[in-house]
Amino acid sequence: MDDRNALVRDLSLPLASGKGWVKFVGIINIITGVLTALSIVGILWAWIPIWMGVLLMQSGGAIERAQMAGDESALRMALDKLRVYFIIQGVLFIIGLVVMALFFVLFFGALMAAIANHNVYNM
Repeated sequence: MDDRNALVRDLSLPLASGKGWVKFVGIINIITGVLTALSIVGILWAWIPIWMGVLLMQSGGAIERAQMAGDESALRMALDKLRVYFIIQGVLFIIGLVVMALFFVLFFGALMAAIANHNVYNM
């Protein structure tokens, strides 16, 4: 069992060395979510950055337990919380790209309509 604990401590070392940054980003996400919730429209999606921040804080705490005690379940929990965080972040990136592309198409269409309208009235 002691060899297994040593293995967990060894495997968790890279994440444990960055746990301060994981927790920092988690706190920033929570603060961002709270500030977003202060607006009327922002309250609709403010839970997302708060949830992401909580996931990072939980992961940071779990990785600390895994490093200190060689706790295999804590390492598994830390990695699972990071997995969920990155899935959410990836989905948000995809949504952002789709919305950005939609705005570009709408802007280009509005620009072409304005140019066509300008040409019709100036002839």
